[in-house]
Amino acid sequence: MSSDSINTNLNSKISSELLELLDAPEILPNGAFINGSWCDADDGSVFDVCNPGSGEVIATVPKMGAQETSRAIQAAEDSFKEWEAVGPRVRSKILKKWYDLVIENKDDLARIIMLENGKPYAEALGEVTYGANFIEWYSEEAKRAYGRMIPDADRLMFVIKSPIGVSVGIAPWNFPLAMVTREAAPSLAAGCPFIMKPAEQTPLSGMALAYLAKKAGVPAGVFSVVSGDPASIGGEMTSNPIVKKLGFTGSNATGKLLAHQCADSMKKVSLELGGSSPFIVFEDADIELAIDALMLAKYRNAGQVCVAATRVLVQSSIYDDFMQRFSSRVKQLKLGHSSKDKSVTMGPLINEAGFNKVKTYVEDAVSKGAKVILGGKPHALGGNFYEPTILSGIKDNMLVAENEIFGPVACFYSFDNETEAVDIANGTPYGLLAYFFTKDTYRAWRLSKSLDFGIVGMNTGYLGTDCAPLGGVKESGIGRVGGVEGLEEYMEPKFFAMNAIEPDLNSK
Repeated sequence: MSSDSINTNLNSKISSELLELLDAPEILPNGAFINGSWCDADDGSVFDVCNPGSGEVIATVPKMGAQETSRAIQAAEDSFKEWEAVGPRVRSKILKKWYDLVIENKDDLARIIMLENGKPYAEALGEVTYGANFIEWYSEEAKRAYGRMIPDADRLMFVIKSPIGVSVGIAPWNFPLAMVTREAAPSLAAGCPFIMKPAEQTPLSGMALAYLAKKAGVPAGVFSVVSGDPASIGGEMTSNPIVKKLGFTGSNATGKLLAHQCADSMKKVSLELGGSSPFIVFEDADIELAIDALMLAKYRNAGQVCVAATRVLVQSSIYDDFMQRFSSRVKQLKLGHSSKDKSVTMGPLINEAGFNKVKTYVEDAVSKGAKVILGGKPHALGGNFYEPTILSGIKDNMLVAENEIFGPVACFYSFDNETEAVDIANGTPYGLLAYFFTKDTYRAWRLSKSLDFGIVGMNTGYLGTDCAPLGGVKESGIGRVGGVEGLEEYMEPKFFAMNAIEPDLNSK
C-alpha cells in the first residue's frame, strides 16, 4: 500500500463496512487534504458521516473551521504562480491523468457515493461517469483558453485571458462527486488553485477525488479538500482577500448569503441555486417517451435533484390517460438499500430533516385539497425512506407549489392550451430548467424563447452534460458551469492596446 494510503495516526476513521466494499481501500484516506497532505482538524475534532438508509456511521472525518481553511487558502496562493506557469499543455496532461484514474476507480467511487448519499448503485455509477467527463472536457479546454485580436487602423488591440486566482467551492450532498469536479476541473484547467468544502453529509467522495488528483500529479496546494463546519469554513472563504472566485451549488438562502458576504471584497461568484422546474406534456407528445423522461426527471436520487421536475403540467385532453400510465410505472419502483440489493431503483432521503420536509409538504397539500393518487406517506422500511408519491389538484397556496420539495413527490397540474402552460411554467421566481414534450416544431421554437429558464429541454428528461453551459436565471443563480462558459468563470479578460504608428524620432 502506498504512502498515500490510510493513515491510522489520524483521528478520523473509515468504517470496516465501507472499506470492505472497496477493491482499492487506499482510495479513501481518513482525513482532509491540505497542501498535499492528509490531516486532522487542528483541535482533533471530528464528526460522523452516516449511511442515510440505515443511519449507521460509516466514517468520522475532520471537523475543521476557519483556521484550517485559511491555511489551505495560503497554500493555494503559494502554489498559484507555479501552477499558472506550467502552462496549459502540462495542466491538460495532469487533468487527463486525473480523469483516467477516476474511470479506473469508478466502481469504488460509486460504492462510496452509494453509502454516503444513499442513491442506488447504478445512479452512483452514472454520477461518477458524469463527474469524470468534466475533468476530461476541461483537460482539453485547458489548451483552448483563447484571447482575440481586435482590428483597428492605428493600434494593435488584444484581449488576453488570465486565471482569476485562488478559487473555492462549496459542494452539495446530492451529487457529492460531480458537483466537485465541475467546479474543480475548470478552475485547475484555467490555472487557478482550488479549495473545496464538501457537504458535511457526503465528504468522502471529495476526499477520494483528492487522493486521485494527487496521484495524477496535481501539485501540493493546487487542490485541497476542507471538511467541517459550514459557517466557519464558508466565512473564511468569503472574507479572505486571497480568494478571488467562489462557486456554490445549493439553496437560495445560502447562495444569497454567500453572495452578500463575497460582495465586501468583490469576489466573483457562480451560484446554481434552487429551481421549480416545469415538465410540460402537450397532447401531441409521445406519451411513453414523456413518461420515461418523467421517471428520470422526478425520481432520480429520490427527487433530490435541483433540476427535478417540480411541477408536471399535462394538457387536459390527455391528462387522465397520462396519469394512469404514469402511476403504473411509478408502482414499479423498488425502494431499499442498494448496498444489499442491486435491484433497488430508489434510495432514501438524505437525512431526517429532508424526510420531515417532504412529509410536512405532502400533509400540507392534502389538508388544502390535494388528492393523493399514489404513495403519500413514509415507507414501511422506516428511517428516511418515503413512498414515491403522486399528487393532483395542486393549488397556489400549498407549500409544494411555492417551494422546491426535494423529494419523490410528483405534483400534477392540468392546462388547456400553450399560453396557459407557459404562464403556469413561468409563474415562479425561479428559472433553472424547463422540460416540454411535443412533436410540433413550430411550438418548440416558440417555447425555446417564451420559457424563462436558463436550461430548456425538448423531449428529454436529462440535460446533464460537460460541454454546455448549465445554470439558471432569475433567483436560480448567477454564472454557468460546463462548456467554454464554465472555463471563462475562472478567467479574467485583460484588454491590451499598443500604438502601432511609428513615432517620429526627429520631432522636437
